[in-house]
Amino acid sequence: MWLGQWENALPPQQDAWRLEPSVVGAAAEAQIYLALDRSGQASTALDQTSATNIDSYLVRLARYQIAFFRGDQETMRRQLAWAAGRSGEEDWLLSAQSDTEAYFGRLGKARDFSQQAIESAKRADAKETAALWQVNAALREAEFGNREDARKDALAALVLAPGRDIRSVAALALARAGDTAEAAKLANGLTRDFPQNTVLQGYWLPSIRAAIELDAKDSTKAVEILKKAAPYELGQCQPFQLGMLYPIYLRGQAYRLTHRGAEAAAEFQKIVDHRGIVLNFPLGALAHLELARAYLLEGDKTKASAAYQDFLALWKDADSDIPIYQQAKAEYARLQ
Repeated sequence: MWLGQWENALPPQQDAWRLEPSVVGAAAEAQIYLALDRSGQASTALDQTSATNIDSYLVRLARYQIAFFRGDQETMRRQLAWAAGRSGEEDWLLSAQSDTEAYFGRLGKARDFSQQAIESAKRADAKETAALWQVNAALREAEFGNREDARKDALAALVLAPGRDIRSVAALALARAGDTAEAAKLANGLTRDFPQNTVLQGYWLPSIRAAIELDAKDSTKAVEILKKAAPYELGQCQPFQLGMLYPIYLRGQAYRLTHRGAEAAAEFQKIVDHRGIVLNFPLGALAHLELARAYLLEGDKTKASAAYQDFLALWKDADSDIPIYQQAKAEYARLQ
């Protein structure tokens, strides 16, 4: 799962369930099926838990993500309602809902749910988890163009719990927010402290360093750095329970900035085609916008217009003051 080898992950996970049914096993099997775009079998995997009387936020989070994949808002609401007031569990569903709100451009609501998740985790004395939700919010702000908000959230998360995972995500958020000096400092420390951590060395650090190069307008170097991430880019990027597909997104942007429209479009199409991996993380929506921009580089206004329409349809209820949304509307208007 961490390597993104989802087909290979399925048989041993099924064997694990037969040996000892568990919450983790049921949720993992559902996640694998969802990554393979097999939502029906993902639901069946979770139905196994009924016979064993297994229930937890992991199962509920998996049901939530399956419902998101299907556009089933009622089931999503039920999972969120189940979690309400459950110490150590509700924050996971609250953060998931924050991602969903952000996916559709409702940034104000996303911020509210993130703050609720942070406070819930703090009440449960789970400082690292609280910091995770805060740094996740920082990534969102950076991608939406709110650089100062992203920087504040990332630094606040580091103060709260400066562990390996928080440092990794904070470094990426800071790089995307333009604070490349602090991002590089964090990346260098992580390289020194965790030289044999596979996910860190193969996924997070190449993404961080590529983001730094993109901010410096060195797209060629960014593409070169991201070669190291290729074997891991479809994987579940710990500490998160989904695959953000960041290396793919950054590589697409690098190609676009060097006017390689066809190659950029191919990268962003990968994200669109892997909905069961990226799920409700906002890059899944932003990929449509980047796809439109890549088509423009190719001179294909018809495809570009369709991709802009896809993005604007997802963001039909978006907050009007989000910088990337304002840019998208202006770009689309120029096409008409």
